[in-house]
Amino acid sequence: MIQAMDWQEKATGDFGDILYRRQRPTLGPCASGVMISNTETCLDRVHLFTCCFIMALSLTKFPRFSSLLFNVNNLRALSTSMLNNSKVTFNWDDPLNLDGQLEEDEKAVRDTFKDYCNKRLMPRIIEANRKELFDREIYKEMGELGALGCTIKGYGCAGVSYVTYGLITRELDGVDSAYRSAMSVQSSLAMGAIYMYGTEEQKEKFLPRMATGELVGCFGLTEPDFGSDAGGLVTRAKYDSKSKCYILSGAKTWITNSPIADVLIVWAKDDENKVRGFIVERSQVKKGLDTPRIDGKFSLRASATGMILLDEVAIPEENLLPNVVGLKGPFGCLNNARYGIAWGALGAAETCLRIARQYTLDRKQFARPLASNQLVQKKMADMITEISIGYQACLRVGRLKDKDLAAPEMISLIKRNNCGKALEIARVARDMLGGNGVSDEYHIIRHVMNLEAVNTYEGTHDIHALILGRAITGIPAFA
Repeated sequence: MIQAMDWQEKATGDFGDILYRRQRPTLGPCASGVMISNTETCLDRVHLFTCCFIMALSLTKFPRFSSLLFNVNNLRALSTSMLNNSKVTFNWDDPLNLDGQLEEDEKAVRDTFKDYCNKRLMPRIIEANRKELFDREIYKEMGELGALGCTIKGYGCAGVSYVTYGLITRELDGVDSAYRSAMSVQSSLAMGAIYMYGTEEQKEKFLPRMATGELVGCFGLTEPDFGSDAGGLVTRAKYDSKSKCYILSGAKTWITNSPIADVLIVWAKDDENKVRGFIVERSQVKKGLDTPRIDGKFSLRASATGMILLDEVAIPEENLLPNVVGLKGPFGCLNNARYGIAWGALGAAETCLRIARQYTLDRKQFARPLASNQLVQKKMADMITEISIGYQACLRVGRLKDKDLAAPEMISLIKRNNCGKALEIARVARDMLGGNGVSDEYHIIRHVMNLEAVNTYEGTHDIHALILGRAITGIPAFA
């Protein structure tokens, strides 16, 4: 609680001067009846304006105190003095000083990738989105920067921290979620599956070439009839002892990279009805494999999305991922990807905020900038609040992941929260641009459409709520 100062002793002083004097307080209620304790804590500059208004509210009930201690000019002088004397400047572009919490190598990688995104990806995105094009050369460019499989140790990979990985996804999503999806699928899902569950021979064979972007991977889990209910998948892998091959039959859908992938990670049920992972090498398949594109998407248009159709495709037994059985295999990969999505979604939201801010500063209506209106400023205040809090959560989970201390539910929490908030922010930013907000030249509408999908894939908003609900109550609300 807050302690009142000895008003009789301080009554002749300036209001701002009273606040800054560190004299021993007397215990007791202030004029409003609010107990005030620990004056020095209360009078910390961070809480200064709160204290001012609490005291002002109290003092206005007592004219003799009010006349002596408070008037608008004193408050104005106080606020001016505080701004002039403060050693800390608030940066709206980094409200909670995320940059100051990063290691130097993390900032260096981020800055390098930011430069790449601005110079190489941003000039491509409008045309790529309009024409539903993905340039495969982007993988080689990312490979040269060490972004592919960047958290993997060895095998030609960079071996950076999970925080660094998050910073990369942030920059990619700031351009377009399709580019972050492409990197995420290659790194966390395809390469991640081989790294976590493969043999040493499999790692040596595939990971170095995938790290350079020479080989492109995809991850086949979702099926036409089974999305959130991944355990119901019907793709089968029957073992043929004569040929020492697994025979795969089934269909996967909404698979990023499937039309262009060289290495397809496919999850199927074996003869014992257990979920197993398989490496399908396109170059080694003689018949039965088809990967048609899914066209007409209104989201993630700059990524190659398709199906995986398997009609008795023979896979040599050495292409089985031997070190995992059951859904914990694909879910282990998905958790890493979801972590990156939590960072990336905020990167898209950040771009929307910056565009909306500049637009409302430049755009004048009724002889004043749109940004001068209270409603517009309130919207932007809400935006930076959600973005900055979301980044702090990502940073915390990233540090825990680097120590192998992050529970899957933590990732569900940040994926669900940040994707939902990012979508809300993008929609509000779109509205702030009025009619221009629906033009792709202003970029925001593209982020809105992308975030609709990002909010759904790799665990829907509601499924992650049920994961958290199970952790809270101990009762699963789904089978």
